Amino acid sequence: MMSRLPRFVFSFLSLPRLGARFLPRGHAAFLVLSVGVLVVAGSAARAEAAVADLWPERLKTVVAVEYTTETELERRPAISFGVVADDEGLVVLPGAAVSQRFSPDQLQDWRVYRPGQSATEYSTAEYLGRDAFTGWHFIRIAESGRAGLRPITDFLAADPAREPQMTEEIWGIGLRKKDENFLPYFLQGRVSLVQALPMRTAIALTDVAAPGLPAFNAAGEFVGLAAGGFGESYIMLSNRFRGGQPIVLINGDESAAVQLAPEIVPYLERVPANVFGRPMVWLGANGVEPLDPEVAKFLNLEGQAALVISEVLEASPAAAAGLQPRDILLAIDGRPLPTFKPDRVVAAYLDREIDRRQPGDTLNLTVLRGSARVNLAVTLTEAPKTPIEAERHYFEKLGLTVREFVFADGVNRRQTPIRLRGVVAHFVKANTPVATAGLQLDDWILEIDGQPIKTFADAVERLTAIEADAARNEFVLLASRGGETSVMRVKLR
Repeated sequence: MMSRLPRFVFSFLSLPRLGARFLPRGHAAFLVLSVGVLVVAGSAARAEAAVADLWPERLKTVVAVEYTTETELERRPAISFGVVADDEGLVVLPGAAVSQRFSPDQLQDWRVYRPGQSATEYSTAEYLGRDAFTGWHFIRIAESGRAGLRPITDFLAADPAREPQMTEEIWGIGLRKKDENFLPYFLQGRVSLVQALPMRTAIALTDVAAPGLPAFNAAGEFVGLAAGGFGESYIMLSNRFRGGQPIVLINGDESAAVQLAPEIVPYLERVPANVFGRPMVWLGANGVEPLDPEVAKFLNLEGQAALVISEVLEASPAAAAGLQPRDILLAIDGRPLPTFKPDRVVAAYLDREIDRRQPGDTLNLTVLRGSARVNLAVTLTEAPKTPIEAERHYFEKLGLTVREFVFADGVNRRQTPIRLRGVVAHFVKANTPVATAGLQLDDWILEIDGQPIKTFADAVERLTAIEADAARNEFVLLASRGGETSVMRVKLR
């Protein structure tokens, strides 16, 4: 059996006997240990060399993206990192890259930078919208800026379903800031845990990539995309407070959480039909929560996942199908809800099951109502207008932007959402007449000068007339905040 081993292994195994005969006591063990260290060091060096060879091509899959948000007062630059999804310049950005408070028409001057290149060298791009299912934002690089990029799908594993194993080493890419020309740097860590959250996610012991950028295994195969918001934080004690007050610092530049490739690849080209993310479906069930364990035990539902429906919205697909408050959801399309830890992940699973569908699709729900199991067929419809789609108008002299009151505003304010009225204070400029009168961001304006506001057009017409009237000294607003209404006298002089 020894003869089948490589020559250097045979020599290595023979060292103790040779050392015992020709070396002083203790030196033989030291020699064996030294050779072992050399072997391990050689393996590490070969692994490092392999990654160094893989690095240049993998770097072609990532870009830095800059855009400007046009607000009432200023232009704010923002930067995110993205991964190349196809050969036509499609780039995927993480959900946190763009605030949902801003309308797409406020997002301007999209620029794409290559890692390590001068910040004066960039390509232009077009914003395509946000996909509700994945939460990703999509942009497309102008044709002149696509040369040399590679889609991340060029580096898929031979077995696309394979997940990284615990203790497996994975590595990825980080990018420095714009003033450092987005210089790329290397990150590496070992997988500590693989869990469904509800997307299959690998958690490493150390950060392995910047959020939105890819991670790879030792062979250079695409493992997944790094995701932020998974508790990448550091605790610091501040001496400014008695006893050392703990302060949590969030690391937004790097992440140890990687959403795995099988969850990513099928949706890399899920580009919405327009910048608002349409088509977009909805169910109309609000306040969905995991079933309390004690209640589950009482109902003999231990060992299975279940969700309690707290509210069914008026005129929604759920209401039309007969879903009721306090129904307990057990299954979708005949399949029991999967169990997750923590339990609240089940609600996120339901959201994804809805968002992956199209308007007109049927969602078959099995619910427990009292002691009976009820099957409901819900026909999903196009979701109501969202706040970012709502009309808005800025009145510079008043220091106010009003926004159309939409369905979600009614839900948030516990109002019957199909009877929409009034407008929302989308922006209130400091030290202006409306701010001095007490109006605040997101206040619901119901009346102007004692006249009810029925539509957005009503509000714009009346505020335009007030702003244009040089002789007017004041006007009156009736606004609601936190369920309470108040009268605000706005002095114009």
